[in-house]
Amino acid sequence: MAVIKDFDTTTRVIQESVPGRQITLAHIIAAPDPILYEKLGLDPALDYKKSAIGVMTVTPYETTIIMADVGLKAAGIEIGFVDRFSGSLIITGTVSEVEAATSAILEYTEHKLGYAVCKITRT
Repeated sequence: MAVIKDFDTTTRVIQESVPGRQITLAHIIAAPDPILYEKLGLDPALDYKKSAIGVMTVTPYETTIIMADVGLKAAGIEIGFVDRFSGSLIITGTVSEVEAATSAILEYTEHKLGYAVCKITRT
């Protein structure tokens, strides 16, 4: 981020996004409200109290394809959304399945691909 100060004391902030090899968001929503599934266009879970949604973002964006594969192989999750053009991945399943898949994805990308990864957050 660069801060530029003009002579008229107006401060302008210029932010730049430089894609690196990193997972910038890994969040698990446990027991989401059913309306969230509907608004995201996801298949509704049968038992909302046991269900979860995992949301991740990554750069470079194509890594979402690898992340989806690793997650599917690690746990019985379903892919809700994968976008190789924005780096977004949404997974669904039980809380334990989404946690296991998310952990496996972070582990793989950090140790096998050399990415910087964030910690898993939860709501």
